[in-house]
Amino acid sequence: MLERVPAKKPVIGIFAVAHGTYWHQFPGLKENMQKYHQDFVALVAKNEVEIVDLGIVDDSITANETAAAFNAKNVNLIFCNMITYATSSVFAPVLRNCDAPMVLTALQPRSAMDYENANTFMQLENDNICSVPEFCGVASRMNKQIYDIIIGTLYHDEKAEAAIREWCLIAKTLRTLKGARIGLMGHVLEAMYDMHTDPTAVFTAFGIHVPLLEIDDLLTEYHKVTDAEIAEQTAIIQEEFDMPEPKSDPVTMKLTEEDLFYAAKAAAALERFRKEYKLDGLAYFYAGAEGSENRKLASSLILGNSMLIARGVPMCGEFDIKTCIAMLIMDTIGIGGSFAEIHPFDFDGNCILVGHDGPHHIQLAQGKPVVRSLKKYHGKEGSGASVEFKLKEGPFTMLGINQTADGSFRFVIGEGISNAGAIPATGNTNTRASYLPDTPTFIKNWCLAGPTHHFAMGTGNYAGTLEKLGKVLGVETIVVGTNQ
Repeated sequence: MLERVPAKKPVIGIFAVAHGTYWHQFPGLKENMQKYHQDFVALVAKNEVEIVDLGIVDDSITANETAAAFNAKNVNLIFCNMITYATSSVFAPVLRNCDAPMVLTALQPRSAMDYENANTFMQLENDNICSVPEFCGVASRMNKQIYDIIIGTLYHDEKAEAAIREWCLIAKTLRTLKGARIGLMGHVLEAMYDMHTDPTAVFTAFGIHVPLLEIDDLLTEYHKVTDAEIAEQTAIIQEEFDMPEPKSDPVTMKLTEEDLFYAAKAAAALERFRKEYKLDGLAYFYAGAEGSENRKLASSLILGNSMLIARGVPMCGEFDIKTCIAMLIMDTIGIGGSFAEIHPFDFDGNCILVGHDGPHHIQLAQGKPVVRSLKKYHGKEGSGASVEFKLKEGPFTMLGINQTADGSFRFVIGEGISNAGAIPATGNTNTRASYLPDTPTFIKNWCLAGPTHHFAMGTGNYAGTLEKLGKVLGVETIVVGTNQ
């Protein structure tokens, strides 16, 4: 019942490079090159992207026109398709004049030359790698970055297709970040120094605008909620969550009718709020006076937040906009992005509990997520409905974002395994996480990397993708460990 908020498609610029002299020397070669280029474009088109294909560029004049055209279309990534040898003058204007990151693709039509029948024509058809060193050397002289070189064959090459797919995901993330609106509502939870973040620094690093919102803005939408909207959200909650009896924790209760009602009303208000302020995410913290409507509203947001996260709109407690950005990145890549921090070790099982109270990405749950009523939110004011689940078993990736002493952002990345086994029934998420070479060593190294104490968790092994994204964004990146 949770429909995704429509995602923005990335715009991919593609051009092929060649040496114009070949065309009159070898009749038919250009036509073959055009076919190979269209076959490459078809590989990119598999990835739900918008394509700006400017065809073959074989002189510097056309290269300048190509750069202007890519800028006019505001492309998020450029593939320079190395179809044969080309002089660097046909790509340098594009590299110099375009802000979008560039990836070189050198995919041969043949896996090897037919040596018995080889000729110069055949060599030129498969000379995809020949000018890559020249291009890279010129890029270095220009102090410009080529972010990757995809080497392989044009046909039936799963590794090459996976690399293209990865860069399309990075382009999708760049498209999502640029112009996104992640709101800040309320204030930093007192004494959490790592939560303070400058909205101007966020815009500078990621292109994200940060609307500064008040709990009263949400309360205005809360007062507009209709009975039909409450009924709709109640049906979604009852469909998507289990509501079991409590276990050993006296803080928990079976979900009460009152908490269900207020959670459903708050969820409807959040959907109105998201639309009214055109939000792509929200980080918030608000306590409010005891007994006030503001506190009741702030205490009822967890279920609605969790449902929005599952729809692609990250919502973070404790005013943590940095982790909200990490969650947005992971969700855009397609691996989720759940709010987490480290909990007690299980030294007997070489694992550690990883999770958090508050909202989470319920589509990443192992089994049906649970909702419980909590008599108190530990360490915070208020009470109400809360979400409990374990991350899907198998590999996961974690992304933490912090700021360094000079104010720059830093990615801290790691991979682990979500294991089978029990988690405490506390109305919070928890995952039995293990790491290489062993869990205590990884956690020690993670802490020494200086992360924010929160991070985003997503399924699968994506440390390499996030590392490439950090490089494109110009963000310092530390990979603490992987599952390899």
